[in-house]
Parts: sequence; C-alpha cells; structure tokens
Amino acid sequence: MSSCVPELVVHDEAIRANTARFVELTGGRVMAVLKADAFGHGSIAASVLAAGARSIGVTSVTEALALRARGIRAPILSWLNPPDADFASAVTSEIDVAVSGPQLLHAVATAARSVGCVARVHLHVDLGIAREGCPVAEWAALCALAREYESAGSLRVVGVMGHMSCADVPDHPQNARERLIFQNAVRTARRRALAPGQLHLAGTAATLTGVGAGFDLHRIGAGLFGIDPSHSTHVLRPALTLTAPVVSARAATAGTGVGYGHDFIADRSTHLALLPIGYGDGLPREASGAAEVLVRGRRRRIAGRFSMDMLVVDTGDDLLEPGEIVTLFGPGDHGEPTVAEWAAWSNTIEHEIVTHVGSRVARVHRTIERAHRAEGVHS
Repeated sequence: MSSCVPELVVHDEAIRANTARFVELTGGRVMAVLKADAFGHGSIAASVLAAGARSIGVTSVTEALALRARGIRAPILSWLNPPDADFASAVTSEIDVAVSGPQLLHAVATAARSVGCVARVHLHVDLGIAREGCPVAEWAALCALAREYESAGSLRVVGVMGHMSCADVPDHPQNARERLIFQNAVRTARRRALAPGQLHLAGTAATLTGVGAGFDLHRIGAGLFGIDPSHSTHVLRPALTLTAPVVSARAATAGTGVGYGHDFIADRSTHLALLPIGYGDGLPREASGAAEVLVRGRRRRIAGRFSMDMLVVDTGDDLLEPGEIVTLFGPGDHGEPTVAEWAAWSNTIEHEIVTHVGSRVARVHRTIERAHRAEGVHS
C-alpha cells in the first residue's frame, strides 16, 4: 500500500560506499562531518564509522552530546560554539573542541578545571575565509596563551585546523596561499612548545581536487552523501530519494490557470495531479516554473508556483490515481531529477536542497537487504 505522506529515502548503502571511497582516497584519514543532522540524512553515524571513518565532526557541542547520548564512542570534534556553550559536558564526554580566540580558550579551560579534567583543543586558524578561525595577526598570541593553559594542566592542544575558501577551483591561486598560511601556523604553534598531532584543513572539495592533501585528517561532509562541490568527479553516489503520493487528480482544459498568480496557464487539454509537499517542507520556491518530477517513468513539469503545503504537476495525457507515487529527486538511475538539477533550478547548491527537507517528510533508511523507518523522525 502506498504511503500517505511524502518520504525521504536515505540510501545507507550509498553513504557507506562514499565513505569507503574517501577512506581509500585518504589512506583512512577521514573525519565524517555530520553537522545539521548529517546534512539532512539523519542517524548515520554508525554506518560511516563501520565504513572506515576515523572520527566525527559536528558544529556545536549540542550536536556532539546528542551523538554521545546515542552511544557513539568514536572521537568527536565540535568547532563552532559561543563562550557560554556547555564545555564542561563536552570535556567530561571526551569531545574535542575547536578554539579560535582567547575568550573561547579561557571558557574551555575554565570549564575543564571546574570538572577536574583536561580539555582536548584544536586551535583554529583563519586561512583567508574571514569566517571562523583566529586571524593570522593574532595567532601567535593565541598559541602562547594555549601553552600557558597547557602548563597549568587545564587543556591540551591536540590539533590545528583551518578551512580553505576556494578548494572547489583547484588552480585558484588562493589555494597555494592558504596552504602556506596553514603551514606557517603549525610552525608557530610548535615554536610555542605546542605539539598538535592532528593537522587538518581539507574538506570534501579540497580532498577531491587534491589541494588539501598532505595533512593528518580530511573533514568529509557533503561527499559522504554524494555531493561533489568541485564537480571534478562522478564517482560519488547520491544518497537521497524524495517521493510524494498523489492526493488528487483532475482533467484541465486549455486556458486553465494553476496556483497563485496563474503563472502557469495550460496551453492544451491536460491532466493535473496534486502533491502534498511544498516550500514548507523545504522545496525551494525559486524552482517554480522550472522543476520537473518523475511520473510513471516520464519527466513531467511542475505547474505554477509552489505553495507552502502542495504543488501541482502537469501530467499530460496521464490521469493519475490518488496514492500513486511521484519522485521529486533521487540518484537519477531511473530518469528522475537529481539534487544537482534541483540546485540548478533554484540557483543554489546541493547542500541547501538536502538540508532543507522538513520534519513533516518521513525519513526511511534503506539498505540493500531491508528497509526500516528511522526511529523518532517520522512526524
């Protein structure tokens, strides 16, 4: 029987295959980045670790603690937190934290002292992206302060990290500059008597293009899920399929206007099918007038503007039945639109498409052997 709600199928075998590919490419030095609910893919930490990932990276301490609560014991790094984050819980839960300035360093050290533990810290240097990370002009002072806290026994600097701004363009001159800045930052840290054992600046793009090679860890996020920000390879397997059931269908005569503003007016007699999914579920409204779906093995255009909870498909000569399943995007193996196409229709990136699918859409984790509904995410 067909599902009565839209479904986002997570292809766990694709995630495992992508992880294994990066493990092979990096000699096993993969940190699986599972921020934003694993880029919208849900609880897949156990899968990526089983496929060879060495550790996990997330944005916040809150995300890291949630993984610990689910029984994940692998090393975890959290790299974007305010000074009032729960560093005490992070330290007692053996979660590494990234630090980009003296205020944050003080907060981590203070929290570690309060619980009688030693915090594990990755110093984060800004290589030129001007977001997170310590400015180069302040880096030596941060390293010196970190050494003071090390001597006091409240923390240990176990890593130095950075993030490249132009790694998706392998011949961009900024890549060479940022590698030099990173190498100089590591030398500065060591001159301040620090001994970081984990050096990492490469994300997915820098790993695939090779511009981030030569260091200890590779932080792989989007690539785990089949997204190549550099568009330099076609070896990754997309890991999501989004479907929705037909709610109702009708015949429409030439001249019928559809949706708000009648942006779509039928130029012939046709049929229309209503789907219970819209921009309230994360579909980008900017794709109105461009997006297509797969219906009975054929591409069909979406008619008119997206609404919050619904959209209409022009199905031509086909009068669909309520409950029939329409595929909005998937790996593309059967002719369905891909996440990359949706990103192009929406003038955005694939990351935004996959992370925006809302909580009203049921998540189903599917393997080759079996399918099961993911715990606690069906609403």
